[in-house]
Amino acid sequence: MELSSDDVKRLVDAGYRPEDFIVIREGVLRLKNVDGWCYFYSPADKKCRVYRIRPMGCRLYPVVYVEGEGIMLDELCPMRHTVSKEEFRRKAKALKKLLKKINGERVPR
Repeated sequence: MELSSDDVKRLVDAGYRPEDFIVIREGVLRLKNVDGWCYFYSPADKKCRVYRIRPMGCRLYPVVYVEGEGIMLDELCPMRHTVSKEEFRRKAKALKKLLKKINGERVPR
């Protein structure tokens, strides 16, 4: 999951250290995975530990951007059928804006 500077600030303000939850790939800040799970997911509790302040990409899910295909519903999401056309349009618009922001915040290599 890609992160914007706003996402990072929210999580840091909540007491999390960036080095614990961020990896940088291709100049983009991303959530770190631990044992195949998002850093903030608790497999024992089966829930997100930061749900109220979760990153924007998580809020927009299951609307995702797939390289070469564009914005779509994640085929792996078992609840994708619950997303209405209006919700998809709204989230797609927000995702375009988010991706533009993240692209502008790339870390130089």
